[in-house]
Amino acid sequence: MVKKLHEKIAQFKDAAMIREKGLYPYFRPIESAQDTEVIIDGKRVLMFGSNSYLGLTNHPKIKEASKKAIDKYGTGCAGSRFLNGTLDIHIELENRLASYVGKEAAVLFSTGFQVNLGVLSCVSGRNDYLILDEYDHASLIDGSRLSFSKVIKYAHNDMMDLERKLSLLPEDAVKVIVVDGIFSMEGDIARLPEIADLADKYGANIMVDDAHSLGVIGEKGSGTASHFGLTDQVDLIMSTFSKSLASLGGFIAADADTIDYMKHRARSLMFSASMTPGSVASVIAALDIIESEPERIQKLWDNTNYAMKLLLDEGFDLGPTESPILPIYVRDNDKTFLVTKHLQSSGIFVNPVVSPAVPSDSSLLRFSLMATHTFEQIEEAVDKITRAFKDVGVVMGVKERI
Repeated sequence: MVKKLHEKIAQFKDAAMIREKGLYPYFRPIESAQDTEVIIDGKRVLMFGSNSYLGLTNHPKIKEASKKAIDKYGTGCAGSRFLNGTLDIHIELENRLASYVGKEAAVLFSTGFQVNLGVLSCVSGRNDYLILDEYDHASLIDGSRLSFSKVIKYAHNDMMDLERKLSLLPEDAVKVIVVDGIFSMEGDIARLPEIADLADKYGANIMVDDAHSLGVIGEKGSGTASHFGLTDQVDLIMSTFSKSLASLGGFIAADADTIDYMKHRARSLMFSASMTPGSVASVIAALDIIESEPERIQKLWDNTNYAMKLLLDEGFDLGPTESPILPIYVRDNDKTFLVTKHLQSSGIFVNPVVSPAVPSDSSLLRFSLMATHTFEQIEEAVDKITRAFKDVGVVMGVKERI
């Protein structure tokens, strides 16, 4: 019998086609710490493609905390939280996080992706509903696919469409509205006040993915629900540690009963190894810095507003962004790759976002700010992006902002 796997894989040509054009922009090896400047191929490159919004990944206090944890606990836990892999610092961090986001309890997962897989696959059942914004993160989409619930998507940030979908659902079913706090490509913020009103009207619960919101918006960076003063109306708050919190892992926070349920039902928690000691200690140290140095968040927003003004003044289309994620629209796949290569050569690192992640006419450069960027670095980047667009022949013009 013919085995079909290699035949199927051989049909995948996308990456090879980009490589043949000399435009492949992925898996670029960085030879230094993740900072505002990195070393690639031995050359200095300004980093505007990082999710380290507060610039903490190379902070000496965080590195020292990680080293001390390794000295005390070793490099790993050799098991899941459910069995032998719970350390006292896991509990300490869970308590800190629950308090930080204003919930009764929290539980840690090994990655943010695993949080969303575990929570969405168990939070509702066969006769229930998960209602997702169409631009929700891939981990939320994949988590919903593992659920036995019916999955419904509504148009991005379209509250009329969300209400239409909710109005058709049975009153007695569990209904969970699942939304990114800050959308990771577009940079806009979920319309949480309207979502909360609709959830109350139709008897739905709310889960917010704060991966790109924690450390960015809300009181002391505590996220989207805090930003809108709606912590009590949001039932589930999750986030990752790989962005503002300078580590690896994730958590879900909620009332104590819900967290206890997750601990005994979320398979990606029960059957995955625990967060490593060094990663846990890094998050605790990052929280210490965030809570004691609120000026970091202000600097992030100063940088964001400065970069946005410069880019808009040059005529770039930034869409509806309202965060440190600035999507610079190119609206052509090939030109997006060409601009990315041009910028890499001139010492600017940005991330290209092309189809199928977005439609080709919505392709963009994802330009993201860090609190540790200087205005001079931002000016250099904007100047080189402007030149790259002109050299590649991208027509610049701002569309109407929504």
